[in-house]
Amino acid sequence: MKILPSNSTLLVIDVQEKLLPKIYENQEVMKNVIWAIDLAKTIGIPMLLTEHCPEKIGTTPAIIREKFEEIDIVTKTYFSAFREGNLLEHIQKERKQIIVAGTEAHICVQQTVLDFLELGYKVFILDSAVGTRNPIDKERALQRMQQNGAEIITKDMLAFEWLEKAETELFKIVLKTFIK
Repeated sequence: MKILPSNSTLLVIDVQEKLLPKIYENQEVMKNVIWAIDLAKTIGIPMLLTEHCPEKIGTTPAIIREKFEEIDIVTKTYFSAFREGNLLEHIQKERKQIIVAGTEAHICVQQTVLDFLELGYKVFILDSAVGTRNPIDKERALQRMQQNGAEIITKDMLAFEWLEKAETELFKIVLKTFIK
């Protein structure tokens, strides 16, 4: 199944100040999360951000948080964003494809993804924009999510599927800004 811009929502899960320094290759993960957010904004894809127990592990770094409207930030205490009961209220009903980035892949990302899949959503994990403290946890989480129906994608896959076609102004902007 292709990722369609009219059917997509970008979900950034728990990229938080006190956790981020412990994430393996954290600067690369952070760079790719920002890339996905900026691409979504450029193309016009709705976005949501979650923060897990921000009073304990900090809020999202300002460089990411400022890219979201306050209404699109969901605070949670359960590992799965669904357990709070309000994540689905933020997703437009017709959008059944969820593009996921964030941390940690084997905890909050995985539990949220599994819940989305159970509800019939199509979930795409942006491989380079998810992280964990231990690389083996990321590897196993990606395998498990994929075995349950999620698709693992790259940045190019996301960009070109959201674009759908060449020879448009948007294509030229995205090519110049995001495809290196």
